[in-house]
Amino acid sequence: MKRILKLFVALILPGLSSILFFACQSKTETEVISKKSPNYSQLQISEKPNILWLVTEDMGPYLPAFGDSTIETPNLSRLADEGVIYPNLYSVSGVCAPSRAAIATGMYPSGIGANHMRVNSYMDVTGLPAYEAVPPADVKMLSEMLRMNGYYCTNNYKTDYQFKEPVTAWDECSPYAHWRNKAEGQPFYAVFNFTDTHESGLFEPYGFRHVETRHFHEGERNYKWKNDRMTEEETPVHLSKDTNFDIPPYLPATDTVRRDMWKEYNNIAEMDRQVGAVLKQLEEDGLLENTIIFFYGDHGGPYPRQKRLIYDSGLNTPMIMRFPEKQQAGTKDEQLISFVDFAPTLLSLAGVQPPEYLQGRAFTGEYISSQKRKYIHAAADRFDGFTDAIRAVRDERFKYIRNYRPEQGYYLPIVYRENNPTMQELLRLHKDGKLDSIQEQWFREHKPIEELFDCSVDPHELNNLADDAAYKEKLEELSNEMDRWIAEIGDQPNLPESELIEQLWNGAEKQPETAGPVISIVDGEVSISCPTEGASIGYKIIDIDGMPPMSWSVYQKPFTLPEGAKVVVKAHRIGHKASKVIER
Repeated sequence: MKRILKLFVALILPGLSSILFFACQSKTETEVISKKSPNYSQLQISEKPNILWLVTEDMGPYLPAFGDSTIETPNLSRLADEGVIYPNLYSVSGVCAPSRAAIATGMYPSGIGANHMRVNSYMDVTGLPAYEAVPPADVKMLSEMLRMNGYYCTNNYKTDYQFKEPVTAWDECSPYAHWRNKAEGQPFYAVFNFTDTHESGLFEPYGFRHVETRHFHEGERNYKWKNDRMTEEETPVHLSKDTNFDIPPYLPATDTVRRDMWKEYNNIAEMDRQVGAVLKQLEEDGLLENTIIFFYGDHGGPYPRQKRLIYDSGLNTPMIMRFPEKQQAGTKDEQLISFVDFAPTLLSLAGVQPPEYLQGRAFTGEYISSQKRKYIHAAADRFDGFTDAIRAVRDERFKYIRNYRPEQGYYLPIVYRENNPTMQELLRLHKDGKLDSIQEQWFREHKPIEELFDCSVDPHELNNLADDAAYKEKLEELSNEMDRWIAEIGDQPNLPESELIEQLWNGAEKQPETAGPVISIVDGEVSISCPTEGASIGYKIIDIDGMPPMSWSVYQKPFTLPEGAKVVVKAHRIGHKASKVIER
């Protein structure tokens, strides 16, 4: 009765709780399970290794290395053979922007105001002002922390963090950002984002390949960005359209669905080709064996009942890590890993002690956590013009979901998703009464308050065990863990977004601004401060010839200004508007 009362209070009082959907990971029969576990204590890594991130979009475990042999991916298969595969990596959300906020900050998005997709769009629908997530004052972007420790940091080219990145975040952030512009001998952290596998590739149809192909394959730096896409006729075909696809039971086995699956796998092959082009550049530069390579997706798959939900199909994404000299090659790490674990892990690999405020834990490197993760957590809130409130927690076998808006159905008429031919097919068959009972589940008018799934036998999360007395103990364990997590991160499930904005802005009517930096120059030594707590400070030294450097330096301590030079300074606390540029 105490637990039932707790749930009742959480549901009727806005801001006390919310719902998320974690879909259980499906294990295919072809999955290789004979790989041994890695031994991280035996890793030999240089003091400051290079770190290369290869990030694709909307990506479930649709790769041969993870048991799905539908499409050949020679470059990723080679990476997996020479590295460690991670089958149990989970995003904190089934969509990109909240997930990328977690990656950039090491914080759960539902605790810092980054949980709605997106915070700066669909304002005409919500009637709310555009805003940004506002993490605690001491939170810095991962890339800035690496820059402060000597790394050359580049991002090519997607940001989407739910906040405007400070000028101190990157040395380069553009379609042509590259490690090749770093200083001789300087370690780098380089992020390459691939759009081919994005949901939009199923209907628009194929990603921004004009710019990506010119950069990844041809090295062209003069091509001007255009918001154009390749047509189906222009796109290389990597797979027969007559392929026999393994269609999940919640989607109908129709020609339309098969066509979308063909597009997705074809796009995966094209993405693999682009990954290969970047890896070739790394080898050509002689940097392969001093670089730790990460490959992963920004969340799970692109199809209906995957993306935006928090079933495993929307959260689980494959990850591969290749260490220098192929250390730990051919191994598999089965531990649960969350996106919030990326920031402490990269700092750990770089030999930098992770700050205490980070909400994840390092799973390898010098500062590896003494304990493996027991649970992962995720959340779903507003997507475009429609709001829900769901929270989920999962251990190695079971997933618990709490729905804070049980009066709403699961399916929401999100306009962007309804461009998807498979979504249109589902709606048509639903209207005609031709979906089976499994496919019809998503269109239920109401949701249960609590759900529990045994992922070992129910990988698609279709059989709710919440009312089964045999699972009462597990239900209570995961429910209590959810309560603990919500309290720990300061989550407020089902809090009206207008009230969230009011909290983020401390009751003000507009977004807070970072105060202007204060510059002091005494005997040629420059000291800089900012009255805004937690503000990052960037500066550029403009020499006597008036030539500014390409990127902003991160201010950490006083420095000497060359004779005849001047300094320009800008301050920016994450979630606040940046200060004006000050020049002395």
